[in-house]
Amino acid sequence: MAQRIFDFHARLAPAPGALDRLTTALDAAGISRAALCAGGTITVERLSRQLVVGGHLTTDADNAAVIAACRGSGGRFTPFWFANPHRPAVVYEQAAGDVRGLEISPAVHGVPLTDDRIDDLVRVADAAGHPVYTVCLIRDGCGVRDLATLAARFPDTTFVLGHSGTGQLDVDAIEVIAPRDNILFETSGGYSVVLATALRRLGAGRLLFGTEFPLQHPEVELAKVRAVGPAPHEWTAIAWDNAHRVLGLEVPDAIDHL
Repeated sequence: MAQRIFDFHARLAPAPGALDRLTTALDAAGISRAALCAGGTITVERLSRQLVVGGHLTTDADNAAVIAACRGSGGRFTPFWFANPHRPAVVYEQAAGDVRGLEISPAVHGVPLTDDRIDDLVRVADAAGHPVYTVCLIRDGCGVRDLATLAARFPDTTFVLGHSGTGQLDVDAIEVIAPRDNILFETSGGYSVVLATALRRLGAGRLLFGTEFPLQHPEVELAKVRAVGPAPHEWTAIAWDNAHRVLGLEVPDAIDHL
């Protein structure tokens, strides 16, 4: 197999040429497969403001475009459903057979992880066998401890803490999720010391390599991994095996597009 890197968290923006730009960036970085979630639901400027001062949108993500792109990718891309908690969970339930995972974003939609609407979405994910990806905030109901409490209520569901926790130096998040085996750690965004700490404290079996493309270039995240220097068997788990296990995907014998 020419390359064995699975990007667990990339985004497809609803813009002309977005899929080509994504494919080009992944090819250049040697990334052969990726989980895709909708991007472009919120502008970078507004997202930045909401992270600092609060606020929310009630806008739906373009999940249909993500599903269509993944269907046409020959298995390279795997779709996530970007939920809008302001709509009934049945919207996600009706599409659950077309996707492999669920993303919930308090940063975009402003609904805390302690809200009953989040429980409704997680129940659907639990029934479908989907992992639940979320990014935590330093805000009431949206923190890593709130995620740990949510994961305790749904012990059979796999949760993924995105972007290495809150901020770039959230070593505390690693300690919070360590006792909860059903929370995995996605590596994008944090400092290299956070990745090194997560590898040591959680073990390679609970880490998932991600990029957050197009907000982060894949080469930046790969450089961070190279700086930390996981052992070859650890990198295989982080970059390939864990993603296939969590998403319930077969590992391909060959990668035709490379």
